[in-house]
Amino acid sequence: MEYSIKELSEMAGVSARTLRYYDEIGLLLPLHTNEAGYRFYGEKEVELLQQILFYKERGFGLEEIKSIVYEKDFDILFALHSHLEELENQKHRLEGLIDIVKKTISAKKGEREMCDKERFEIWKEKVIQENEEKYGQEVREKYGDVSMEEATQKMRDMTEGEYGKFKTLEEEILARLKEAVTQGITPESKEGKQIVLLHKDWLGMTWKSYSKEKHLGIVNMYVMDERFTAYYDKEIRGCAEFLRKSAVYWIEKL
Repeated sequence: MEYSIKELSEMAGVSARTLRYYDEIGLLLPLHTNEAGYRFYGEKEVELLQQILFYKERGFGLEEIKSIVYEKDFDILFALHSHLEELENQKHRLEGLIDIVKKTISAKKGEREMCDKERFEIWKEKVIQENEEKYGQEVREKYGDVSMEEATQKMRDMTEGEYGKFKTLEEEILARLKEAVTQGITPESKEGKQIVLLHKDWLGMTWKSYSKEKHLGIVNMYVMDERFTAYYDKEIRGCAEFLRKSAVYWIEKL
């Protein structure tokens, strides 16, 4: 079975212009092109387009998708299982957020009581869900699902006091980074060392075990991923880079 570019466009809900662009960048080549220049696609190309659309839905860029689907050992069945797992995770996160909002609305309307402990648990779950939405994909890709799930579970198991300490540490790190960058303090300074120690303690509250390699990987990700960078640099530009440089200098010396 072969499809013209118009037929594939209509079937997949992707514009012909997009399919031509995918051809131009080498992401989705047609099975063949006739003498008149019309592109035709076969079963293999249809399967590949499905994978491209799945990865796009998961937030991957086109160059990243291209490197994945053209790997020598790319396994479509394995990729489908990966897509299914991510979609199920998204479903779980959405269901959790829906439940939180419903409970809060119900309490606001006076239909149910909500004790302080429950309010805390609901707020903590909301933070967990938001972190997963913002950063879960990058962390899972770099360190695996197990590491992400362990960190999430450790946060769920935190008492109100432990969670308060966790947030206080986070705020102190951000404040000291802002001050260090503003005052022109160098990452190799004692203040840079202190910030790295605070960051180590903060990470340790959600990690099963600490490793210098993983710590360095995390701070490198802060500057490589624009969402992490935006979080640390939301008030003063350069905070994420200061933390990275401080960690690179001090971690092996701790």
